[in-house]
Amino acid sequence: MRPSFFITTNMNDITRNNVLLDRKNEIEVNEFHYVNRNEVKNNYPNNHIEIFLGLGCFWGAERLFWELPYVHVTSVGYGGGFTKNPTYKDICSGLTEHAELVKVVIHNDINIFKKVLKVFWENHDPTQGMRQGNDIGTQYRSCIYINGENFHTIANESKNKYQNILKKNNISKTITTEIKLNKKFYYAEDYHQQYLAKNPLGYCEIQGIGLDFEI
Repeated sequence: MRPSFFITTNMNDITRNNVLLDRKNEIEVNEFHYVNRNEVKNNYPNNHIEIFLGLGCFWGAERLFWELPYVHVTSVGYGGGFTKNPTYKDICSGLTEHAELVKVVIHNDINIFKKVLKVFWENHDPTQGMRQGNDIGTQYRSCIYINGENFHTIANESKNKYQNILKKNNISKTITTEIKLNKKFYYAEDYHQQYLAKNPLGYCEIQGIGLDFEI
């Protein structure tokens, strides 16, 4: 389990009246991806989009996606909550409502997006609510944040499809994945970026249910 400074497992405890205050300065990250050397923030190829995925600890989650041949670049950060420009310590307090996210930049193509969703569903347990395995807290919740109604619809359809897959395999749990439009993304500290490439023996708790998601 990664260290946490405070744990909350109920987002209903967090409101705009008790969240941590905004921070003035945005966290700075390296210009280039540690693995594929593409620019992290700028100069994406034409007709590319950003998808934001939460599936537990973002260290192992990011590696899943940077290894895919159809992904242009990845990075990790925070989103889905209130506090602007949060730090890792802020996130671990449980008082920002943010989740740990992987930003995945792909071509604006439905078939590629579906391939990304396949990796997403197969590599974590989306029924655990505010946790993944031994990692407990609101920051570890399962979520998909996306811009664009079309892809938002496809994401919801994939959620329903995976729920049916669970049912067919006699798993009675309900998927808790949060799917929303237009959520702000804040970059995590640079040492978190491509963490498992920089620290090959680093912590990675990511693990799926063991069921295939066909596209």
